[in-house]
Amino acid sequence: MWSGTVHALHLAPRSFLPMRGQDQLVLLPGIGIEGDRYASGEGFYSDRPEEGRQVTLFEIETLEALARDHNVSLSPADHRRNITTRGVPLNHLVGVRFRVGATLLEGTRLSTPCRHIEQITGLDIFNFLLNRSGLHAKIIDGGIVRPGDGVHLP
Repeated sequence: MWSGTVHALHLAPRSFLPMRGQDQLVLLPGIGIEGDRYASGEGFYSDRPEEGRQVTLFEIETLEALARDHNVSLSPADHRRNITTRGVPLNHLVGVRFRVGATLLEGTRLSTPCRHIEQITGLDIFNFLLNRSGLHAKIIDGGIVRPGDGVHLP
């Protein structure tokens, strides 16, 4: 059994804008994150809506491994995902319901790295992020998520 925490929270109100750190995120079932580009229809993939792409998660351990193994320094805002976790095995949560704070999410599929992150960071990191690019999830029960909230199975 594992138990993790929320390390950092980010959103962007429109595509191509930098991710902004947040003290909390409001997760809306069937919609996404209040104020985020995808919930408002301003995201890069908004023309291809997908229920399972309401919120994205990323492991802080991946950023630590990039620094340690490849001398690549990225911040939690750089990976362009909404919730950065610590101690959560995201790759094992596809098809699984789990709690993030008071919310209930369901992992839908693993994220794949995109070349957009290389354009934004100017770093050749696509291959480093294969199989370590996070998790897409749908929001089953919404609510507020804050840094320090627990992440665990129900």
